[in-house]
Amino acid sequence: MTLSLAVPDILVARAKAGDEEALEALFRAFETPVYNLARRMLRSSEDAEDVLQETFLEVVRSIGAYRGDGALWGWVRRIAASKALMRIRREQIRTTEELLEESTGRSGPPVGLTLDLERAFESLSETSRAVVWLHDVEGYTHEEIAEMMGKTASFSKSQLSRAHARLRRLLGSEGEGRSP
Repeated sequence: MTLSLAVPDILVARAKAGDEEALEALFRAFETPVYNLARRMLRSSEDAEDVLQETFLEVVRSIGAYRGDGALWGWVRRIAASKALMRIRREQIRTTEELLEESTGRSGPPVGLTLDLERAFESLSETSRAVVWLHDVEGYTHEEIAEMMGKTASFSKSQLSRAHARLRRLLGSEGEGRSP
């Protein structure tokens, strides 16, 4: 079942002009699907609510940059997925720092300890990071990722393959048979 979230062009034009009623209508049109996407990625209703708010703050700030090349929902969905991924990354960093602090009794990484995987992951493009995270961690299929990103399943597959190869290269495990 494909979700149709088409909004009238006139509503988009009014929103781009700063019309508060049009912006409110866009929020109402996309509120549930954005929340559901964030909830699925974050597994916490509180975090999903925060991502919903962050997403629409970004929509209000950036609606003027929306070119209309694709469906507005695809543009909003990419913003929501990006906001959710940033929240996940922030939480991972916070958890890693807390674990290091507990194990060493001090804050910050111990001497000689590097977070190679995290650094390698950060070196990927935003698109590659999103595909790797959504596929490998969140368990999305290539078809679901393609729909979320407004691309094809083969785009998702090639991004994942290239990202895995890059991560292996960066982590020095190219010939060791390990996979990230």
